[in-house]
Formats: sequence, structure tokens, C-alpha cells
Amino acid sequence: MPFGTLYRPTDRPARMESLNRNALELVDEALEFAEELDVGAHELDNEATVLDFGVEFTGGIEAGLLLAEIQSAGLGTVQSRIEELAGTPLPHVELTTDQPGLSLLGAQKTGWEVSVDGYEALGSGPARALVASETIFERLGYVDAFDFAILALESEELPGEAVAEHVADLAEVEPSAVFLPTYPTASLVGSVTVAARVPELAAFRLAELGYDPTKIVSASGVAPVAPVAGDEETALARTNDALAYGGRGHLVLEEDFDRIDELPSSAGEEYGQPFAEIFDSVDWDFYDLPPEVFAPAQLTVDVIGGPTYGLGQRDEDLVAESFGI
Repeated sequence: MPFGTLYRPTDRPARMESLNRNALELVDEALEFAEELDVGAHELDNEATVLDFGVEFTGGIEAGLLLAEIQSAGLGTVQSRIEELAGTPLPHVELTTDQPGLSLLGAQKTGWEVSVDGYEALGSGPARALVASETIFERLGYVDAFDFAILALESEELPGEAVAEHVADLAEVEPSAVFLPTYPTASLVGSVTVAARVPELAAFRLAELGYDPTKIVSASGVAPVAPVAGDEETALARTNDALAYGGRGHLVLEEDFDRIDELPSSAGEEYGQPFAEIFDSVDWDFYDLPPEVFAPAQLTVDVIGGPTYGLGQRDEDLVAESFGI
């Protein structure tokens, strides 16, 4: 069945292109231009396809931009530009979407923990909407239905047949219909795709505070691309510093909300600490951290027909120190 179903507040079903179908077109682009993007691709024995976005191949900024589009199911515009950070020119990545619920929370969000036969990865992308076991899909009123599944894996290792079969089983597709773009955090692609997550963090934080995610009309955000670190822990710290202390976002909402002031990272008690210290305080167990640490530094929120809020602030010096500038 090639379409997902979206239920609007009127309870009248509306047909919409499948998130996985949208992403599949972008996966085809990655396969066609693999050499130019410096990414790899190979077929497993069960005919699933693994795309290497930074494990054994180098990848680059263009590869990272394309993967960010794949993760957000092609429903956003992703682009890069040079801006200054603490007086130093650095690439920044901007993502804009007018389908924030589906593209950010239904696809881009990292919501699938993959743990199969010793292989560990964090999964993001539209395959999550085929499984739709996370509560956010009930709130979005959306479940995808398509014959192909695209799940991006954040891992230092490339997946094998067991991982592909695990994804196929949960997504209810054939293993040959599974595509697994894979990248480590400590890669240029990793730095780029994390920098594209400012709108997703803002939308998710808003939903976690109780706001109806279907009433987020538009979302945009920009963050600096962290220099590639020599190990995963340093990369995790740098890329999160880029968001929480250097990320700027803009949301358009249908309705006002009495907890909007809790959106930016500065609303949390940990604000001001580098993420290397924050992660170390919980022995790098992310699930022991309060959710408010994962938020953009600065946000503007426009309520249609209502007020405009300016929230939070950046800490360029902290980001520069984290980046080693």
C-alpha cells in the first residue's frame, strides 16, 4: 500500500504520500551519485542495501545535507552556508519545513534503538513511521504504509543481515526492501546531520511540554557544523554543544501556549555546562538526563494572530571552546 494515512482533527482521513516513498527517491539519488558524494553502498546476502555515509567512506557536507533530507523524508529544505562563530567562519546548516510534525517528529527524530546480536545503533528516519510504536505517532495521527523502509543508523559499524532482518520484521517489509544509511557521529556527515536538528529539537520539546504537534505550522533552524572529532564521545559532546549553545530556531504556531518560555536550553538547570561534563555526570547514559538539556539555544516563536516570543541566548564562547577554536 503506497500511501500513509493522516487523520486531521476533523477525523476525515486525508491521503498523503508515504514518508518512506518520499525518502526512497532521495536514497536513489545517493546511490546514483555515490562516487561524487564519496559514500559507499553494498547489498547484503538478504538483499538489503547498506549505504556507508562515513564509516569506511569519508562522505562530506553534500552527503550530510542529502542524508538530512532522507532522515526528514524529503519534506524539508536543507542547505549550508558560511557564518561566523566567535569571529571564525564556519559552515552552518539550515533546515526549514512546513510539515514539521511529519518531517521532524515522524521521520527525523532519533526514536529507534537498534540492538541486535551485539550491534548497537540509534535509528532515525521514516522507517519509524512504518512501525509507529512511539506515542508521538498517535499524537500526529499518522501511520505509514509502504513496501520499502529507510532507517538511518548512527553507529561506528556497518550493519549486517541480522540488523536488516530486524528492521524488516518490525516494518513488515521484505529484507530486500530495507535501506540502511549508516554514519558515525565522529564524521563530517554526522556533524552536518546533527546541525540540521534544531527544528526537530524545538518541535519535540514543544510536544513534550504538552503542545499539540499538529498545530506547529512551520519550523526552521540553523546550527554550526562541529569539527570532526577523533572519537565518538567527543563528537557527541561537540555536536550537542552546537545545538544547545549555538542553535537558533523559528517556529510558527496555530495557538498560544503557556509553557513556551520552557523551550530553549537556557530553561534547564544544566545550561552553561559543556556537554562533555553533562554526559560525564551520568556516565554517558543519556536516558538519565532531563529532557530539557536537548533543546536549541535561541528561539523565536510566532503565534498566528497572537504574540511573538524571543527566547534564550547563544553562548558562542562555549561552542568555540568545545570546537577547539
